[in-house]
Amino acid sequence: MEPVKIGLLGLGTVGSGTVNVLSRNAGEIARRAGRGIQICWAATRDLYKDRSCKIENIRLTTNPREVVINPQVEVVVELMGGVDLAYHLVLEAITQGKHVVTANKALIALHGNEIFAAAQKAGVMVAFEAAVGGGIPIIKALREGLAGNRIEWVAGIVNGTNNFILTEMQDKGCSFAEALLDAQQRGYAEANPAFDIEGIDAAHKMTILASIAFGIPLQFEQVYTEGICTITREDIDYADQLGYRIKHMGIARRGEIGIEVRVHPTLIPYRRLIANVDGVMNGIVVKGDAVGSTLYYGPGAGSEPTASAVIADLIEVVRALTSDPENRVPHLAFQPDALVEIPILSMEEAKTAYYLRMQAIDRPGVLAEITYILGEQGISIEAVLQKEPAFGESYVPIIMLTQPVLERNMNQAICRIEALESIEGKIVRIRLETLD
Repeated sequence: MEPVKIGLLGLGTVGSGTVNVLSRNAGEIARRAGRGIQICWAATRDLYKDRSCKIENIRLTTNPREVVINPQVEVVVELMGGVDLAYHLVLEAITQGKHVVTANKALIALHGNEIFAAAQKAGVMVAFEAAVGGGIPIIKALREGLAGNRIEWVAGIVNGTNNFILTEMQDKGCSFAEALLDAQQRGYAEANPAFDIEGIDAAHKMTILASIAFGIPLQFEQVYTEGICTITREDIDYADQLGYRIKHMGIARRGEIGIEVRVHPTLIPYRRLIANVDGVMNGIVVKGDAVGSTLYYGPGAGSEPTASAVIADLIEVVRALTSDPENRVPHLAFQPDALVEIPILSMEEAKTAYYLRMQAIDRPGVLAEITYILGEQGISIEAVLQKEPAFGESYVPIIMLTQPVLERNMNQAICRIEALESIEGKIVRIRLETLD
């Protein structure tokens, strides 16, 4: 049987890794897929660039549309990144009746509803395992392995850059700026790191995981997003003294009146396995009603780890080429006509515990003022740390952990406490999850 001919859009880090792994493991992949898989065409910005993969048998072009409309291409693999051009090329591939594999989380999070509807109409597949968690097969686990469960929550470290920065701050005692510079020098962070450190990348991924977990349309604009720029070495030290690690977490949780989907720095008890996921690694915990909690750990980026997920999708597509479209695994795990419009809650409706750090004047009665306000807002205190003032200083740091409370109530309490004459500046607030 003839190999399935692939058109590749993008020969960067992941594209080159895909070429290498397909070449190295060609026999094993063919045994699994039932047919060979051959990359025949590829679009790249620079035809003459030195590459880390062999391209002798691949026809190159600088025009990605040439690949998409080529009648011999059966599957288009989109690894070029960006949103606008990728969106138009993927839709054109679907219109041409071609299956699509993509690692583009922004594309799926922002335009997935439209793309999947077009694919359903055309009877083709859009596979996107590499869009979340790099080499971790989390989408397949949620969509198939845990299909018998009612998913209660998903919580994960889904951005390796942020995890590396926080790990360096924890282990080496460096500042955020120093850890970011180290990440950039190692190639873990871009020259403009905003996409990572402001939480946007993680929010794209949690949009996808929430949709698959709960059977809801993709709704990126509803995800609460907060980055790690305000985390200080002091906060990491205080969290450590209280038995916690600070991680940048994505959380999607089913509640009684809706679904929480949020991305923000989070205190996690150090005894939790996910609190010990360090460096550029990713870790995702899924809680199902039948299976309980399951942990998925591995590299969240990189040439060959991500290529591993891309090729797994290719194998799935090749296996499905002769199958009835009605019997394929749905893009978002649930049948398209069974997706439900469960509301995504605003952040004010989210309920979580909190770490609070404030600078208070060193005199009797201040702590009583603070606890009175918290009590009026229905906020119970779990633990308090009060440090001695530095020599010559009149203000001292007060650190509090609270019991879970609605964000709305905490917002009101913080506003009132900051208005006290005894409090200097803004209160640092970091959310806390025990992941029980």
